[in-house]
Amino acid sequence: MADSLAAMTCAASFPLTLHLASPEHTARLAAAVAPVLGAGDVLLLSGPVGAGKSHFARALIRWQMERVGVVEDVPSPTFTLIQTYPLPDGEIWHADLYRLSSADEVEELGLSAAFEDAICLVEWPDRLPEPPKGALRLEFSNSDAPDARSLVIRGPECWAQRLAEPLEAAA
Repeated sequence: MADSLAAMTCAASFPLTLHLASPEHTARLAAAVAPVLGAGDVLLLSGPVGAGKSHFARALIRWQMERVGVVEDVPSPTFTLIQTYPLPDGEIWHADLYRLSSADEVEELGLSAAFEDAICLVEWPDRLPEPPKGALRLEFSNSDAPDARSLVIRGPECWAQRLAEPLEAAA
């Protein structure tokens, strides 16, 4: 993964493509991204079932909790649709929209308000009526190698600037 991260940060523009050789690499990437996130940041995680979306989200949430000394289980929101994690400096929302069938259901979840004042990780963002402007898109895909994944990162140029240093440090 180090070569992939180094190549990605040198490009300094979007889209950026990574090869994640293992679940550990995916978790390391999540830990690199986590420190630059704050209230109002939205990450849209797309890709097929089993591509690493939940693994990435859960690793990022665990990192955020550990930095403030919070120990809590981080389950997948597949059945609950939303898991929230209140932390001393703000809230994290992890949404899995796979089972939703209409935009009205998204509104009932309260995601629109969370987009403004929480860190939001949204799996299956194609179910959103309109993705938030400024969101970072992480598009996971399966690879031919066992446990390996590809990841394409897209977003406004400000994300490339925010992510360059943390990803370089993680390389």
